Formats: sequence, C-alpha cells, structure tokens
Amino acid sequence: MNGTPRVLNRVLILLAGLVLLAAGLLAVLLATVPAVAAWWQSWTPLAAGELGRALEGARIPGTSVGWPWLAAMLATVLMALAMVWWMSQQGTGRKDLVASTGPDGGSAPDGSFLPGEAPGRVALAASAVGQALRAGLGHRKDVLGASVAAIDFEGSTALRLRIVARQGADPGELAAEAEVLVERLDLVFGVSVPVLVHISSGARARLSRAERVR
Repeated sequence: MNGTPRVLNRVLILLAGLVLLAAGLLAVLLATVPAVAAWWQSWTPLAAGELGRALEGARIPGTSVGWPWLAAMLATVLMALAMVWWMSQQGTGRKDLVASTGPDGGSAPDGSFLPGEAPGRVALAASAVGQALRAGLGHRKDVLGASVAAIDFEGSTALRLRIVARQGADPGELAAEAEVLVERLDLVFGVSVPVLVHISSGARARLSRAERVR
C-alpha cells in the first residue's frame, strides 16, 4: 500500500542473485575442477592482452583517454543517478491528510456549503487518526504498540494500521477490535477509508515481559 516499485525491486534482486550465483559457481569450479582452472589460467592472459590492445587502439585523437573509458565513466554516472532515483522511490505514497473539505470549505462536490454548514476548511490529519487508534488499543496488555500511516492507494487515501502484539496474543481478537475501532472512527470523523490491519510479533515482543500464559 505505497508507491514502492515492487516489480522493479524484485527484478533487481533477481539479477543481482543471478550474478552472485554465477560468480559463486565459477569460484567453486575453479577450486574443484582442474580442467576449468587450467582453462582459466590460459584464457585470462590472452583476454587481458586483447583488451589492452583494444583500449590502445580506441583512444580519442589528441588525448590519452580512450572511448571505452569515457563510455565506462558515463555509464557509472548514469548508474549513480539511477540508484539515487531508485532509492527515492522506496516507501513513497505517504500522505499527511486522510481527508479534507473542498477548496471553498464546503462538503458539497463542488466545494460549496450545504445548508447549516459554516464557512471554513476542515482537514483530518493522519496523526490524529493514529492517536485515536492507539488510545483505543491502549487498554490491551497484549498490544505493545500501534502505528498508523495514510497511504495513496489507487488514487484514493487508505490507512495502514500496524499492531505489535505480545507473543501469545490472539490475532483474530485484535483484528476484530481494530475493526470496531475503525468503524467508530468512521462515525466520529464522518470519513470512511479503506484500512489494512497488519499484526506482527517481532523482536520487541520477544524481549518484552510476558503478560499471559502461552
């Protein structure tokens, strides 16, 4: 539920895994198969010589720099820019507001005021929803923490509620109570948005003091 390019990430992980697998397989073959080691020892000097002669013959006229080195530097710069762009795309899609009134302050589709509405603009922040949900779960001893994030999901706003539960907690019971809290918030705030409830029990749960028998 965010703008992270998951398909691209999986493709890059696959390519990196294939490269590492090929390098590891080659290292194993060089260490265990004498024929492969002999081929490698005879091939690498020839390849290095051919590469050196190719670089010598590809120099830019009047300079000591070859076209391959220039292309390699350009490729390195482009790769660095691509990595910066790739990192900037991770975890995007978060929003500060869950909902807000129209630009003129009214709740009508065109932003005008309905009968009984006062002029003004109302915005519902994601932090306010998070505080309300955390307060609603605060009485539970089997909940170590909760966080809420507003996400841009398919052109609309959705909420992601993450609950960190103690080991031994009933996830079905936690999910049911979270659903009740979300329904109550819909009534209080007057806004209904999709909600993803994620319940986990990580290192914090393992290191915390147990409150119930497992």
